[in-house]
Formats: sequence, structure tokens, C-alpha cells
Amino acid sequence: MIKKEELPECPVATTVQLIGNKWKLLILRNLLVRPWRFNELMKSLEGISQKVLTDSLRSMESDGIITRTVYPEVPPRVEYALSELGESMRPILDAMQAWGTEYKTTLNIKVISNSQ
Repeated sequence: MIKKEELPECPVATTVQLIGNKWKLLILRNLLVRPWRFNELMKSLEGISQKVLTDSLRSMESDGIITRTVYPEVPPRVEYALSELGESMRPILDAMQAWGTEYKTTLNIKVISNSQ
């Protein structure tokens, strides 16, 4: 977990430090829907390497954003889910989704207008 003295003073920079890369955001997007297993995440995140996924999950778990549950089965089953802290990021991701949708709609309107 990041120590308080290691965090930037700016709250926006703190948020970016915790979730500000492409893969972490996409992992969060998936985990907003339901818990996922490692291989499911690998398959759903086209282009991510096993190392990057592993490092991202470990970092997010260490920061308290996700939980990792190991089920005592044969073979062992591991699931990743949002923690309570991670769940509190839902409004941020919802706002990003809404903004992205609106941007794409606006861009599409501009493209159509320019082609006429």
C-alpha cells in the first residue's frame, strides 16, 4: 500500500497515481460488473501481458482497491473483486463512460456535418 507521505499533494494526482493507467481502468471497468478470475481478465483485455495484469492486480490489491479471494478447491480458484474502496470509484468510472459516450456522439455529429 502506498504510504500517505508518498502520495501527491494534489487529490487528482493521487487518483491518477492509483488508477491512472489504461489497464487498471479497464480492470476496474470489468470488476464493476462482477468478480473475475485471472484468465477471464486476460482474455477480456486484448493486448495485456500476463506480467502487466499480474502487476496491476497486485498493485490494486495492495492499494486496497480490489480483493483477491482464494477458494480452497482443487484446482485452486482465485477471484478478484472490487473492495469497498474500489466500489467507491464507481461514480468516477460512470462519469468517464458518460463523457466518452457523449464525446463519441459529438465527434460523430461533426464527422457527418463535415461530410455533407
